[in-house]
Amino acid sequence: MENEELKTSDYLKGIVLNLPENPGIYQYLNAEGTIIYVGKAKNLKRRVYSYFSKEHEPGKTRILVSKIADIRYIVVKTEEDALLLENNLIKKYKPRYNVLLKDDKTYPSICVSNEYFPRIFKTRRIVRNGSSYFGPYSHLPSMYALLDLIKRLYPLRTCNLNLTPENIRSGKFNTCLEYHIKNCKAPCIDQQSHDEYMKNIVEIKEILKGNTQEISRKLVEEMQALAAEMRFEEAQKIKERYDLIENYRAKSEVVSSILHNIDVFSIADDENSAFINYLHITNGCINQAFTFEYKKRLNESKEELLTLGIVEMRERYKSLSREIIVPFEVDMELQNVTFTIPQRGEKKKLLDLSLLNVKQYKVDRLKQAEKLNPEQKSVRLMKEIQKELQLDRMPLHIECFDNSNISGSDAVAACVVFKKAKPSKKDYRKYNIKTVVGPDDYASMKEVVRRRYQRAIEEQSPLPDLIITDGGKGQMEVVREVVEDELNLNIPIAGLAKDNRHRTSELLFGFPPLTIGIKQQSPLFKLLEQIQNEVHRFAITFHRDKRSKRQTASELDEIKGIGEKTKFLLLKEFKSVKRIKEADMEKLIKVVGNAKAQLLKEHWKETTGTSKVD
Repeated sequence: MENEELKTSDYLKGIVLNLPENPGIYQYLNAEGTIIYVGKAKNLKRRVYSYFSKEHEPGKTRILVSKIADIRYIVVKTEEDALLLENNLIKKYKPRYNVLLKDDKTYPSICVSNEYFPRIFKTRRIVRNGSSYFGPYSHLPSMYALLDLIKRLYPLRTCNLNLTPENIRSGKFNTCLEYHIKNCKAPCIDQQSHDEYMKNIVEIKEILKGNTQEISRKLVEEMQALAAEMRFEEAQKIKERYDLIENYRAKSEVVSSILHNIDVFSIADDENSAFINYLHITNGCINQAFTFEYKKRLNESKEELLTLGIVEMRERYKSLSREIIVPFEVDMELQNVTFTIPQRGEKKKLLDLSLLNVKQYKVDRLKQAEKLNPEQKSVRLMKEIQKELQLDRMPLHIECFDNSNISGSDAVAACVVFKKAKPSKKDYRKYNIKTVVGPDDYASMKEVVRRRYQRAIEEQSPLPDLIITDGGKGQMEVVREVVEDELNLNIPIAGLAKDNRHRTSELLFGFPPLTIGIKQQSPLFKLLEQIQNEVHRFAITFHRDKRSKRQTASELDEIKGIGEKTKFLLLKEFKSVKRIKEADMEKLIKVVGNAKAQLLKEHWKETTGTSKVD
């Protein structure tokens, strides 16, 4: 086995040392001869040598290098050729360690069919039969707005009839409803000439390309010529068409019409994916808008991924733009193309619009993924807490404590448990404060935390990954004294403080505690708020129950012969001790029988005065 590895190593070394120092693409193959990675390089020898000249960090790159059994390469003339070839080979072979283009949606395009009288319709199938396709449109309302504009501007046929000159001359067809409601000029019975129809098709193609400004200019000229000849009715019809186009332009134009034939790219990423938005601008209008996702494989940088995205989109949309707007510098050269990173002005507006689109797409994809896999959201939130607090492990198990008392009476505490960012109500615990006299929140917290984790140690039950106190620095410190100093446990401790309006305001962590800035209304902030509200609710409910029992049932507890069952029946029927006292003998006998009714009446005869009842 060792001999085989040495042979492979020597074989690869021989290839690498003899690689040319030209632009090109390289392919790594595994022992089975399968292409597992395709890359591009300005200098093939230097780029490939970098994979074998150093020890890589543990991770996917190290695994990739360990699986390389053979190297192939293709030399090209320019870096641009290398970019295009790399993109095509990745799509063709889908190598295991290359980024994966997640193009799982087939977006519709607008087709101008290759027929004697062309039809215009939306489609998801691209048929290479000479038809023209515009799109795809990822924003469907934009596509439908275009189709509606075309329908209102031009009377086109919508039928599927085979309108060849021979079939029309032979009189095979009859007019349909579309002709009678003036949506079509009936080329099927030779009521509209081929030249007039094709003139409309030429204009429609210009509109689909985004060249609405030129169509508007021609319509103005035509309108003025008709008006000069006193043909006002015809001029008015042209004006109506002009108004339709101008109205569409006003809605779709986002910047100055001076900006023409420009591509705009932006990127947003997370741990596993990158999202890239592409806009194509023609005469100040967005003519194409598309956002797509790359699945990361080797922790690729934003620069690498954006480079791939630029090549992919320009090839897909056959863009020949001479200017590309990008959010940061990219290490790529395209012939006769300028890369711009705008800082202000109209081009900056375009970049901001692209960034807005890509961020929205990222949020939408995240929501879709979380609907399909709800646990994904929990894992993301736990990873965020781990990152914000720099914890050694994800906080799968969180426990939060709170005290509740009024002037020291009926002092209680509560512990709520969240597992995988969800409440685990079966693990919630209530505590009556036993060792503390008077209102001392710090001493009460110490007692409860001590009891909680002393028992966990004795029973060898799971300890939390994170303890949260409902309070500030003081509460954190008393918890630390018990957990670390007394019990010698190593559990991270955080504090959740509230503002003067009793709302969750900040997360504290570390000793001395520091405020961890978390954006309000973010999913993580809402989780922390939920934990704090839940522990407060649980503690206050327990406190109220305890206080209520003491206040409403205290007198009944003093009566010998009146047990829990009798108390339950009495309170169920009369609702309060006061009403039980005021009830006549007949009603009491009906509820608890003669003997118990006698006990009650005798007790209250002997008692001087009455207890206060809430």
